[in-house]
Amino acid sequence: MLFHECISDAELKRAIHSKAIVLGGNKQLKIYGTLHCASGKRMKRANRVFFASAAEAIESGFRPCGHCMRSEYQKWKHGLVQ
Repeated sequence: MLFHECISDAELKRAIHSKAIVLGGNKQLKIYGTLHCASGKRMKRANRVFFASAAEAIESGFRPCGHCMRSEYQKWKHGLVQ
């Protein structure tokens, strides 16, 4: 997990371009989603974290976003994902 407030914008762009970061999340709500999610784009920088994979996000105790990751969210909601 990488905190947005601990990385510069240039480093963030490089990490996204190199696919080192593929998902973003809200550390307060414990929700993760795609980098292009409208809900994620509205969150405060201080609350934003980044993940290299969904497995890393789940391991950190985050759940999928119901907006941009609808099928993963439904699986999580019905207890099909740990």
